[in-house]
Amino acid sequence: MQIKQLTERDVQRWDAYVEQADDASFFHRAGWRRVLEQAFGHRAYFLFAERDGEMVGILPLGHIRSRIFGNTLISTPFCVYGGIVANDDEARQGLEQAAVELAQTLAVDCLELRNRLPQHHDWPAKRDLYVTFRREIDPDLERNMKNIPRKQRAMVRKGINAGLESAWDEQIDRFYDAYSQSVHALGTPVFAKRYFQVLKQVFGDDCRILTVTRDGRLIASVMNFYFKDQVLPYYGGGTEQARAVKGNDFMYWEVMRHACEAGIKVFDYGRSKVGTGSYSFKKNWGFEPEPLHYEYVLVKADTVPDINPLNPKYRLFISAWKKMPLAMTRIAGPYIVRNLG
Repeated sequence: MQIKQLTERDVQRWDAYVEQADDASFFHRAGWRRVLEQAFGHRAYFLFAERDGEMVGILPLGHIRSRIFGNTLISTPFCVYGGIVANDDEARQGLEQAAVELAQTLAVDCLELRNRLPQHHDWPAKRDLYVTFRREIDPDLERNMKNIPRKQRAMVRKGINAGLESAWDEQIDRFYDAYSQSVHALGTPVFAKRYFQVLKQVFGDDCRILTVTRDGRLIASVMNFYFKDQVLPYYGGGTEQARAVKGNDFMYWEVMRHACEAGIKVFDYGRSKVGTGSYSFKKNWGFEPEPLHYEYVLVKADTVPDINPLNPKYRLFISAWKKMPLAMTRIAGPYIVRNLG
């Protein structure tokens, strides 16, 4: 068995492996290498294990190096899932050893593997910070509506009764407007528009934008990833008018409705931090949280990094960011968030 690094000639083999591997996710696809390099300028190291000419394991890694937020090798940056996918223990151990050696060579603070399931109970980890929300989509549309708890279902119906409409957007302009307004209200730096353009270019029809309007005015918009039999509404947000007309509630219902009609089987609501507003919102839809297991190999660092909005030292920054003009946050935000990973 050999551990190799992904090249252009291996991309089709890599993605074919991701398609057939049960534990692989959208965030294991080879396209993320292009996203990391083209949208952010980060170095990507996509490792794979090969035995007798056959790919038997993969590990996508991105190197995030920042004077402010640290120096980390991550699988996979800007993604909720990552880590090793392998056919057997030999391939898994080979990829793990190669990743640790690479982390040491790069002299990073730590290696971070974003696993859905625990792999090393004795490794330093964040086990109580992040959860994911996933649920099967019923093939009957009305049952999906009835599966939403009563109070949340009433919010969806208010959006319907408010005359909201949804449509697929080929361009990212309306999405970026709604998204940037939303994250500004949360005090979070915004990604550059180029990042979303690259996502659309790289993933094509597997990256689709659903936009909600009322009387032609923008209300909310969400970028969704499609993978196998799953839909992942990943980046989204609403304008100031969204709350009054239940625009976000309607928007996610529309994503679910379209997915049901297309025969998609799983709705993946993505990652949230325990105790946050997004965590409560997803629970209100009747989704049960599943803990995520982010595990670490400490190289130069003594402790696991704590870069998240719940960290008290970022409260002043968040408060100040909310007060900045939206136009200024769209200029400054991308320089900050590109290093968060």
